[in-house]
Amino acid sequence: MNVAQPKSWVASLFAILLLVSVGRSQSEVQQTAHAAAPQSNVSLLTTLPEADTIIYLSPQKILTEAAPKMMAADDLLKLRADFADIKKNVGIDPSTVDSLVLAVRFHKPSGDLSFVAPDVLSVVSGDFSAEALVTLAGSLLKENSRTEQYNAKTITIVKIDALEEEARDNPMLRSFAELGVVALNGNTFAIGTVNYLKAAIDAAAGNGRINPATVNSVLRNPNALVSAAGSPLSAFAKSFGLLGTETTPRESRCDSHFGDFYAAITIDATNVNFRGAMNADNPDTAKIINGMISGVVQPLIGALPEEAARTVLQAIRMQARESEVVWEADVPHQTVAAFIQEKMKSKEEPAVKATPAPAKPKTAPKRRVRRKTAK
Repeated sequence: MNVAQPKSWVASLFAILLLVSVGRSQSEVQQTAHAAAPQSNVSLLTTLPEADTIIYLSPQKILTEAAPKMMAADDLLKLRADFADIKKNVGIDPSTVDSLVLAVRFHKPSGDLSFVAPDVLSVVSGDFSAEALVTLAGSLLKENSRTEQYNAKTITIVKIDALEEEARDNPMLRSFAELGVVALNGNTFAIGTVNYLKAAIDAAAGNGRINPATVNSVLRNPNALVSAAGSPLSAFAKSFGLLGTETTPRESRCDSHFGDFYAAITIDATNVNFRGAMNADNPDTAKIINGMISGVVQPLIGALPEEAARTVLQAIRMQARESEVVWEADVPHQTVAAFIQEKMKSKEEPAVKATPAPAKPKTAPKRRVRRKTAK
C-alpha cells in the first residue's frame, strides 16, 4: 500500500486518526481473528484516567439509528458506498468502532506560577486489533515518529513540527508538540498528549482511575448517542491555583459541585431528544441563573439568520428544578435533518465571468494640414 508521507502536523494527526480509528487490513483481520470482543460502555469508561470533562459517543448508534433518519437518502447511499469502497480497497470498515471517548484533564500551575495547558485524550474501542493499527500507524509515520516503552506498553510518539516551533515562544503549546498513540488492550487504543497516555496505561492497570461520579453522570442515559459531563469549577480551581501549585499544595476551601454539568442526545421514533442539567448548588441560585440565561439567550436565538437553527434552539425548554438548571427539547427528525443539511450544504461557487478582452484604445483620426501655397 503506497501512502504519501505526511509533511505537516495536521497531516500526521489526520493520518493517525484515519488509520487507527476505523479499521484494519484484510490480512490483519485474518491474523487477529482471536481479538477480544468490544468492552461494554461502563467497562471502558471506568478504566479511564482522571478527567475534568468527558464526552462519550456511540458511533454505531449514530450510524445505525440516527444517520438513516437525519440524512437524505442519496447522501446515505453515498456514505454506505464510500464505506464499501474503503473496505474493498484497504480492508477498513468504519462501522467497527464501538465507542469513542474524549477526555480533558486540567493541571495545577507550575512552580513559577505559569498556566499549564490541559491534557487531551481520545480512547477508541471496537472490533479491531489495536496493536496492528498502532503498528501500521507507526510504519507510515516512521520519519516523524519514535517509540517509548512505558509499563510494558509501546507508545508511538509523533512530533508536531509546527507546534514545536510555536512552543518556543508560547510554553502553553509545549505539551501538544508531541502526540502519541498506544494500544491499551486487544481492541482499545488511545491517542493524546504523552503524559495523559501514560495515565491511561496506569488507569487500565487499576491506578489513578476516573471519579465514579463522573462516569455515572455521563451514563445517566446509557442509550445516548452522545453524552458529556464535566466539572468546570473544579477545573478552574485546579488551573488557577485555588488548590495550590505543582510544588506547593493548598487545602481546598470550596467543595461545591456548582457548575457540574451533564448533556446528552438521544433519538426515538419521531424526535431527536436533547437533555441536560447544571448543578446550581441551591434552588435560589438555580432560579437566578435560569432567569439570567433565558434573558440573554432568547434575543440571540431570534437574531440567528438560519431558520433551521432558530427552530431547533427555540424548541429547548429551560427551567430551574430544585438545585439544578435543566434543559430539554424534543425536535422532530425533519427539523434536525434540515438543520444538518443546511450546515453541510456546500456554498455554490459564484459563476466565473469571462473576462472581456481589453478594448483597443481608439485612436483619434489624424488631421490633415493643408499647406498654403504662395500666390
